[in-house]
Amino acid sequence: MEKWVVAAKRADFQKIGREFHIDPVIARLIRNRDVVGYDEINVYLHGNLNNLHDPMSLKDMKTAVELLVEAMKGRKKIRIIGDYDIDGIMSSYILLQGLNRVGAFADIQIPNRITDGYGLNESLVREAYEAGTDLILTCDNGIAAADQILVARKLGMQVIVTDHHELPYEEGADGERNFLLPPADAVVNPKRQDCEYPFKGMCGAAVAWKLVCALYKQYDVPDSEAEDLLEYVAIATIGDVMDLQGENRVLVREGLKHLRNTKNKGLKALMRENNLDPDRINAYQIGFVLGPCLNASGRLDTAMRALKMLCAGEEQQAAALAGDLKALNESRKDMTVKGTEEAKQMVEDSSLKEDRVLVVYLPECHESLAGIIAGRLRECYHKPAFVLTKTVEGLKGSGRSIEAYSMYEELCKCKELLTKFGGHPMAAGISLEEEKLLLFRRKLNEVCTLEKEDLVEKVVIDMSMPVSYVSKRLVQQLELLQPFGKGNTRPLFAEKQLKVTGLRIFGKNRNVVKMQVIDTNGYAMDAVYFGEAENFAAYAKTHALMALTYYPSINSYRGRETLQITVMNYQ
Repeated sequence: MEKWVVAAKRADFQKIGREFHIDPVIARLIRNRDVVGYDEINVYLHGNLNNLHDPMSLKDMKTAVELLVEAMKGRKKIRIIGDYDIDGIMSSYILLQGLNRVGAFADIQIPNRITDGYGLNESLVREAYEAGTDLILTCDNGIAAADQILVARKLGMQVIVTDHHELPYEEGADGERNFLLPPADAVVNPKRQDCEYPFKGMCGAAVAWKLVCALYKQYDVPDSEAEDLLEYVAIATIGDVMDLQGENRVLVREGLKHLRNTKNKGLKALMRENNLDPDRINAYQIGFVLGPCLNASGRLDTAMRALKMLCAGEEQQAAALAGDLKALNESRKDMTVKGTEEAKQMVEDSSLKEDRVLVVYLPECHESLAGIIAGRLRECYHKPAFVLTKTVEGLKGSGRSIEAYSMYEELCKCKELLTKFGGHPMAAGISLEEEKLLLFRRKLNEVCTLEKEDLVEKVVIDMSMPVSYVSKRLVQQLELLQPFGKGNTRPLFAEKQLKVTGLRIFGKNRNVVKMQVIDTNGYAMDAVYFGEAENFAAYAKTHALMALTYYPSINSYRGRETLQITVMNYQ
C-alpha cells in the first residue's frame, strides 16, 4: 500500500498570485518546488538566456580556451573522447560542431561499453597517441581518470577534462574528505570544490556547451550559433535525468524551442521514425522515446552509430540510421521485458523477497540492461535492487536505489568484497568475483539500516483540490511550470470521496480506463487512467467512493475541447 503525503510548505500564495498574475494554486505549486523570493520566482516563470551565468566563471575555463586556441594555431590534432550514453553522445557532438566551426583539426572516439567500459582507459589513450593526437579533450568523463591522464601526459599529449561527475576522494583518519583532481592541463567541472560557478547541477553536455560558448567569444562567432546547439544540451539534460532547476530549466526550455525547428537531419528522421510531431516535442518524449533510442546504440551496439546519425548530411542516410536506432531500442525493450520477468520470478520463488536489499543474478542478461532491470525491480518492490550478470572478467552489475538508501555509502561498507564499484546515492555500478556473490548479498542486508516504513512507496501530493476547481485557465497556467521532470515534477492533486461511473476499458493491451468522476456535490468530470485497467475496474466496482490523485488537462477531440483529469493513484 502506498503512503500518501500532502506537501505543507507555507507562503502568502494570494500575494504571490497577485504579484505574478497567477492563480494561488500555481503559487503554491511553485513554493512546493522550493522556489522562494521574488527574483527566484521570476526566473522560474520567465527565465531566459540572459539568466545564464558567464562560462568564464567556471574554474580552468580560461586555461582550456587558451590551450585550444594554441592547438588550433599549431594545427595540432584534437581528439574528443566522450561516453556511450545520451549525455556523452550529445557532449561529443557539441564539441565536434564547436571545434569544426572555429577551424580545429578534431575527431571523436567514444568508448565501447563492453570492451572499454566507462570513460577514459589506457587503451583509448594509447590509441589516440598512435593516431597522432596532440590534445585529448574529454566530455562527460575524465574526472576520475587520474592514472590514464598521467599516461597521456607522459606520452606528450595535453589533456583537457570537461565533466560534471562528483570528484573522487580519500577519507582521512579524522573522516575529512580529500578530493582528488586528475593531473590534466585543465579540469572544467562545476563540482570542483574550488570552482565558484553558481550552478553545480549541469550535465556533461551543458559543460561542453559552456566551453564552446567561451571559444566562440574568442573567435567572434555570433551568439546565435551557440544557441543553435542548445537542442542537444536539452536532450542530454533530460536524458541524463538532471534536476530541471536553475540553469537546467532555462537550458531545456530554450533547447526545446530550437528542437521544434531543428535543422538536424538525424533528429528529424528519428522523430519521424517514432511518429512524433516536431512542433510539439516535449521533455517526456525526449525522456521516454527519443532518449532510449539514442541510448540503445551504446547499450547493444556502439554509440558511434547515434553520433553518425546526428552528423548525417543526407536525408536518406539519416533515415537509415534512425531506423537502425529504433530497431535497436525495440530489441532492447524486448530483452528488458524478458529479463525483468525472469528477475521478478526469481524474487517471488525464493528467499530473496524477504531481503530489504535485492541482489538478483541473471547470468545470461546483457550487461548493459542490468541497470534498467534493477530500476524495474525497485519500482515493483520499492526496495534497493542490484542486478548482476556474468562476464569474462567475473560478475558485473548495476544498482538502483530508493530515497532512504544511499547506495554508494552502503557499498563502501562492503568494499572488501568488490573488485570495483562507483556511483552515487541513487545508482551504482559494481564488479565482483562470482564466489563472493552470496557473501555480498548477505553483507549488504546485514549492514542495511532500512526500516519497514522506508520500504513503503511515498506519493507526495502537492495539494488537496476539488475537481470542481479545475478550469481551462488553471490548466493553461500549469504550462508555465513546464518542462516537467526530475526536480520539477508534474503537479499532483488529490480529492477524496469521488464516485466513479461509466467506466470503460480501451486499448490494444486493455490498459486504458475512461470514466467520469462525480464529487459529493454532483459535479462531474471526465477522467482517464493508464495502467492495470482490470485491477482499477475491479476496485472501482467494490468501492462506492474513492480517493484519487490526479493531474488536469484539456482533451481536444475533433475540434472540441473538454476538461479531464488523468488519475495517477487510487485508494
